[in-house]
Amino acid sequence: MKKSFILLGILPTILFTQQLHAQDTVSTADLLKRIEALEAEAKKPKEWDASIYGWVRTEYSFDSRQSAYSREYNLNLFPLDEKLDANGNDINDAGASNFLAITSRVGIKFRGPDVWGAKATGNIEADFFGNTELNKSAAGTGSTGLLRLRHATATLTWPKTAVTFGQTWYPTFVPDVFPGVVNFNTGILFNPFGWAGQVKVTQKLTPEISFSVIAYKDREFQTANAAGASANSATFNSPMPTVHGQLQYKSKSITAGAGAEYQSLQPVIESGGLASDAKVNSEMFFGYFKYANEKIIAKLYGITGGNLHHLVMIGGFAGYENTNGIESYKPTKTSAFWVDLASAHQKIAPGVFFGYTKNSGTDVGFKNLYMRGVSGNRILDEVWRASARVDFKQNKFSVSPEVEYTAAKWGDLNPEALAKNNLKKVANVRGTVRVMYSF
Repeated sequence: MKKSFILLGILPTILFTQQLHAQDTVSTADLLKRIEALEAEAKKPKEWDASIYGWVRTEYSFDSRQSAYSREYNLNLFPLDEKLDANGNDINDAGASNFLAITSRVGIKFRGPDVWGAKATGNIEADFFGNTELNKSAAGTGSTGLLRLRHATATLTWPKTAVTFGQTWYPTFVPDVFPGVVNFNTGILFNPFGWAGQVKVTQKLTPEISFSVIAYKDREFQTANAAGASANSATFNSPMPTVHGQLQYKSKSITAGAGAEYQSLQPVIESGGLASDAKVNSEMFFGYFKYANEKIIAKLYGITGGNLHHLVMIGGFAGYENTNGIESYKPTKTSAFWVDLASAHQKIAPGVFFGYTKNSGTDVGFKNLYMRGVSGNRILDEVWRASARVDFKQNKFSVSPEVEYTAAKWGDLNPEALAKNNLKKVANVRGTVRVMYSF
């Protein structure tokens, strides 16, 4: 009997203990499920994602001769023609130098949920190179170190088609094929440069071949101003955007392409007190090639066309008098090419660059010349540049010295906008040391 009472007393305790154990077991299982759910959530692609990039960049430059330039003497274009004083001394035979960090840059890349079945991505990028010119030719006017928009794009990418809206490189500037020089001029005069508002449609024809059609309007750099025009008014006045087509082949080691574009600009809406719809129409053709492997990077590029001023190249257009009192326009012709060879070494990478450009003039009979490379009755015939550099790299820090030699041939302006008499060769040596820390 006594044993029965003891068993009856113990039994509830046993049952209660088993119930608690069962509850603990359920809680542990639930916890594991929650952990698994969190891990699965973490592995899911984010609907929104963003990454910041950029660099701190400082350039120390020294020039042996006065040059045509832009942005606080950072962007040297070509050495200035001989300018003799009363004693026969060349005023432009004088050096220059500057230390600048205005090419430091920051950008953000981002992506979001799919749009109409396409992957949606975007990019905004800026630097501090947005000066309004501060130089002696503008009597010291202007501003320095202004924040400048470089890229602002949104792209929708389907399996075979991509559409980009916004501001980005001129289509003739190929991001995969541009000079690897130290100087921020990036091969300017020989390689197109600048950004433009545009819409771009790219269609993949095969996994390696694509064709792009772009419509754009000049912005960062523009054509020259005709008499009575203001900055970029030729673009504003034109109802038609510049139309560009480009075919590209791209594999693991080779990038190659060719393209053409047509531009129609209206410099002014009033000429000689009369309404004007006169246009300057021009065509341009270009091609490029790049080969890269684990040891070497080789690039070459060529371009020819009319009115290439907006690409920061020599040339522009000419103005002609007419019996109706309204000025008409024709483009000047320019050709250029360059080649760049560099080591692909991760720590120490030497490289060399050579570029050449030629002014081929325009039709006779012009009254005014609106172009880069003319000074009074003197005009550029040709410019060439050779440079050598070494990149010393450690992680994302680099120090890169470069020596650059730029030679120009000037001559008297003839009726075809060519340099034919009293030819004079001048040259500038620029030494640059660039220090960069990227993130």
